[in-house]
Amino acid sequence: MIDIKNLTKSFGNNLVWKNVNFQIENGETMAIIGRSGCGKSVLLKHINALLSPDEGEVLINGQNIHQMDYVSQRKLRQKFGVLFQGSALFDSINTFENVAFPLRYFTDLSEEEIREKVMKALSHVNLESAAEKETSELSGGMRKRVGLARAIILEPEYIMYDEPTSGLDPETAEEINELINQMASQFDITSIVVTHDMHSVLEVAEKVAFLNDQRLSWFGTIDEMKASKQEDLVNFITASEYQIKS
Repeated sequence: MIDIKNLTKSFGNNLVWKNVNFQIENGETMAIIGRSGCGKSVLLKHINALLSPDEGEVLINGQNIHQMDYVSQRKLRQKFGVLFQGSALFDSINTFENVAFPLRYFTDLSEEEIREKVMKALSHVNLESAAEKETSELSGGMRKRVGLARAIILEPEYIMYDEPTSGLDPETAEEINELINQMASQFDITSIVVTHDMHSVLEVAEKVAFLNDQRLSWFGTIDEMKASKQEDLVNFITASEYQIKS
C-alpha cells in the first residue's frame, strides 16, 4: 500500500500543494487529475522518491521512502515502472535494446535470458515484430507501447503513467487504455495514472485524486466522482473534452 501523509511541496516561494493525504491500495488503479501546472507530475515524483517533500511522508508498505539511504531508494525504484509522457526512448538504439536497457543496467542476466524477457515483454504490448525497428520508425502509439514494455521488464509492483494517452488519436488512445487495464489485471500491478483525459480516467481508474488550488481538493471512487456536486471538480470535468454521463 502507498500511504501519502500531509505532503507539502514548494519550489522557492512557489507552493505546489499543501497537506496532501490519500492511500493507494495494492492492486488498485488510481488517476491523478487537475489543471496543467497543479503539480500532478511533481506528486508522481514524490511517490518513487525522485523528489523529496518539504513536509510529510510517503509510506510504501509502511516504510518511509524519504528516510531511506541512497542504496535503499535505488532498490525501491526498481519496484516502479514508469511510462513517460513522451515515452523517453533512446533514439540511438532499436526497440529491442530500449526494452533491454533496464535489464542490462540492473541485472546480470545472460544474453539469452535478456532476449527471452524482452520478447515476452514486447508480446504483452503486441510488438514482437517491431523488435529490430529503430525508434525513428515507430509511430506515437508504438513508442508508448515500447515504453510500456520497458516499464514492465523488471516485473515491477507499481507502474506510473504520465499522460499515457497524450498526443494520440482516439483509437490508439483506446489501445493504451486497454493495455493499462491488461497490465493491472494480468500482473496485479498497482497503477498510478496522471492524465487530463477524462475518458481514460473512466476506462482505467478505480479511484481519483483531484488537485486544485494548491491542495488535494477531492478524492474518491469513480462512482463518487460521477455523483459529486463539488463545484471545482464539476467545472474541471465539464470543461474537459469528454463529458461524463451518469
